[in-house]
Amino acid sequence: MRIGVIQASSQAGKNELIFNTVKKYAPPGSEVFNFGCTEDEAGNYSYIDISVLIGLLLGSGAVDFIVTGCSSGQGMMLACNSMPGVICGYAPTPRDAYLFAQINNGNAISLPLGEDYTWGGYENFDKTIEALFSEPFGQGYPKSEADRKLKDTEILKEIRKKGQLTISELLSRLDPGFLDGIKKKRDVIDFIRENGSCGII
Repeated sequence: MRIGVIQASSQAGKNELIFNTVKKYAPPGSEVFNFGCTEDEAGNYSYIDISVLIGLLLGSGAVDFIVTGCSSGQGMMLACNSMPGVICGYAPTPRDAYLFAQINNGNAISLPLGEDYTWGGYENFDKTIEALFSEPFGQGYPKSEADRKLKDTEILKEIRKKGQLTISELLSRLDPGFLDGIKKKRDVIDFIRENGSCGII
């Protein structure tokens, strides 16, 4: 699994924490890539900007899964779910992370990075990432209803696919000025160019 870490500039101070925690718990054989945003980056990227970059990373096949977030985690989750082909969960707790991975089997998770970062908050964050990657994705839960849960997940993915534009169609309809700002995130754009498979760039 190729896992990307990227979050809004408003939470740049948490980037190293996210990256190191994902590396700690990522499944064996996974590659983890850090796309920022970091405190020493010149650019400033909102959760909207980052959601488009996430759509590009996943839509191009450059990565398989994204760990992201913003102050509340909610805005990033909503923005990511507006991107073609992205199924993003919201995981404020270990249980939410585990159930998303097992039932919804999506390709992105959004974390509330601005909330409750006392000692207990950091422990919760660690346990949330651990739970997310504790078992292979998409096994269903509870096990007694796994077949039905997995069938529902596949139906949802098919409905989303038929109800959305492709990522290329979406990009062609977005304001070019907005996309100019997105293109300035060169680490992501260059990574997609080198590792993506569908010619989005």
